[in-house]
Amino acid sequence: MSPVRTDSAPGVHLMAKPTGPICNLDCSYCFYLEKESLFPGRHRFLMSDEVLRAYVAQNIRSEPGPEVLFTWQGGEPMLRGLDFYRQAVRYQRELANGKTIRNSLQTNGVLLDEEWCSFLRDAGFMVGISLDGPKEIHDAARVDKRGQPTFDAVMRGIALLKKHNIEFNVLVTVTDAVSRQPLKVYEFLRQNGLRHVQFNPVVERVAGSQEKATGLTFAQPGKAGPAVSPHSVAPGAYGEFLIAIFDEWVRKDVGSMFVMNFEWALASFMRLPSTICLFAENCGKALIVEHNGDVYSCDHFMYPDYRLGNIEVSALEELANSPEQQAFGQAKSADLPDYCRRCEVRFACHGECPKNRFMTTPDGEPGLNYLCPSYKRYFTHIAKYMNAMVKLISHGQPAALIMDAIKGPLAIRLSPRTGG
Repeated sequence: MSPVRTDSAPGVHLMAKPTGPICNLDCSYCFYLEKESLFPGRHRFLMSDEVLRAYVAQNIRSEPGPEVLFTWQGGEPMLRGLDFYRQAVRYQRELANGKTIRNSLQTNGVLLDEEWCSFLRDAGFMVGISLDGPKEIHDAARVDKRGQPTFDAVMRGIALLKKHNIEFNVLVTVTDAVSRQPLKVYEFLRQNGLRHVQFNPVVERVAGSQEKATGLTFAQPGKAGPAVSPHSVAPGAYGEFLIAIFDEWVRKDVGSMFVMNFEWALASFMRLPSTICLFAENCGKALIVEHNGDVYSCDHFMYPDYRLGNIEVSALEELANSPEQQAFGQAKSADLPDYCRRCEVRFACHGECPKNRFMTTPDGEPGLNYLCPSYKRYFTHIAKYMNAMVKLISHGQPAALIMDAIKGPLAIRLSPRTGG
């Protein structure tokens, strides 16, 4: 799953799950597949036309700016069928009220074909496609319901996206196994012309006995202990993974490979508002709407305790501004441990996602992010390069000149300071 971008949506961002947790793959690290158990009985995981229209209308109405972003995720959102998205676009055009509509679809890519790509191109969809690296790495965890590998099907889908000139990016999930081969993954992406990428860490805790009794494998936030799943990346390994790729990128690929993790970091070093919910000082504006219209506080908090209401019953603005959701969002900064408040890279991290704050600080305070060692090492390591790029940009120069600065002496000094 892709972290939610907040730069294009100054209001509330409501991500849709048109098929809920249903997927045609069975990726071993996926945190969302098991949410099927939260809908017991003979349940149809298909967003109805009524819910679709309510989602479109409310998402447009709640956006104060001139541009509205619709994000479709899952499970696998393409399982809802092409006619569903054709209807969604019709509703968007009908209800746009002069606003510009943008659509983003996150998919595993297996179902892409000529008809789908013609639609996505004509409707102006941006596509996020999940791919964990070369065949042997990708197929180790990303298999279909029969346990069969999916790499070849995903690459066929990518070829079709390229053929139809559809804008797309690649989402790499960094598991324990993936984290051990950063340059192999990066070189694969580069050699295959996959120029827009992001790397998302897998961190999931093992469910406690009560959660397991309800069909859950992973612990929900605030429940169970700190034991993580076998696929979870080690606390410091994600940072080393990013550093290995960054050191290659900053010397060879600035301006030709667009790694969102580095773009997010550069924005932080420029002291701009975070363009990603992970690194915002507070959260709470990135809600999800499930297939049945239920609205939850966040993609990673899709549990009964975080259900805010239903868009067929309540206005989105009412749900987003409810005391429960406001408290949820403000807790990100309010609950930050003192250890984090004193950290010199806090401005870039802000404690990352609250779901990962289940460790204790060196002085015994709860609420430390599991990935703290990674982020501290990563942001400290890249600081001198980021500060140099900030200086270049402030003088009207392209950030790509950093590559020349590394190769030889220029009128730019690479400062080791972290703060800017």
